[in-house]
Amino acid sequence: MQKIRQPSSGSKSQIMKIGDKVRFLNEVGGGIVAGFADNQTALVRDEDGFEIPVLIRECVVIETDDYNIARPQKQAPIPNLAPEGPRPADNRFRTQQPDTYTHSFDDDEDDKPITFRPRPLERRGADVLNIFLGYVPMDTKNLQTTAFEAYLINDSNYYIHFALFTHDGATCALRHEGIVEPNTKNFLEEFTRDVLPEWEKITFQTFAYKADKPFRPKEALSVTLRPDCTKFYKLHTFADTDFFEQPAYLLALVRDDQPARTVFASAEEIKEALLPKARPSKSPARKVTPAKKKTSDIIEVDLHINEILETTAGMSARDILDYQLKVFRETMEAHRNDRGCRIVFIHGKGEGVLRNALIAELRRDYKHCIYQDASFREYGFGATMVKVGK
Repeated sequence: MQKIRQPSSGSKSQIMKIGDKVRFLNEVGGGIVAGFADNQTALVRDEDGFEIPVLIRECVVIETDDYNIARPQKQAPIPNLAPEGPRPADNRFRTQQPDTYTHSFDDDEDDKPITFRPRPLERRGADVLNIFLGYVPMDTKNLQTTAFEAYLINDSNYYIHFALFTHDGATCALRHEGIVEPNTKNFLEEFTRDVLPEWEKITFQTFAYKADKPFRPKEALSVTLRPDCTKFYKLHTFADTDFFEQPAYLLALVRDDQPARTVFASAEEIKEALLPKARPSKSPARKVTPAKKKTSDIIEVDLHINEILETTAGMSARDILDYQLKVFRETMEAHRNDRGCRIVFIHGKGEGVLRNALIAELRRDYKHCIYQDASFREYGFGATMVKVGK
């Protein structure tokens, strides 16, 4: 702590230090010593909080702040007094006493360790766990090429200790782990569309607690989900939320202490569940045999919806995509063991939703197959060729 020896009219000189209360000799007023501009000038903070440079010889100490002086031990005097060191780690969330702060002009402020963190704020009604994954496109105007940022959002008054796994077949890998403070979002990673298949199946595990006060315990949770990666290609997926200034896609992991559902429904089951609600008074759309033709040893399957269904009345975009994927799977299963067989799926260019959905399924369920863009001369940009291996 910086100290300046103050000239005195007596035989002894007086030491002025930060925190002392002084009054001015030649004018009305005074305040608390906040620092020193040099060896001759003190910075005195008045009642309004302003720091006034005043010559030290024109000040007199009327009350000293002995609290800021480190006490030597009784049995072993310390020759060089120094401020008290950092508190132990288990006291990191205690409220720091404001008058224990001292300042030295010789210290580098950026190199000092953080020994105090404010207690996280709590919200009324937030003692139930609500945890989300948040995906934010970095450029919503170019959704086909933009990268995305992934965040973990803790919308509760609890600390959460978490682990996030991604799956590859029967194995999984730790992708992220850590602690998220109450009512906080943590940045996880930035990624592009080529790694979307890695997010197709995730497992999130967590336990919750409060660090500095009694709390009602929560059960440890584990939830496994299959995010719908086709949503990353749809602009309406990203909407305004309470957690981001820009549009974002929120995937709920835990809602009101309950983990998100872990039931995996197939595309066929989704279609059967949706279609009766969408058009209860109409009969299901009649299936038309997919247009298949064989050119030398190449099988062509046209997935345009008007080629495989007579009508799409009452069907949503999601219903249509599910049906196209159903035809794709049926074709792949029919030729799964036909080694060397080449199949061209004609899906059209569009926004690339169907093509990316096909590639995702090929990577996940048909790893023994090779795929590439079909001949541009024959099919343009709207077809994918699959060669069956093994």
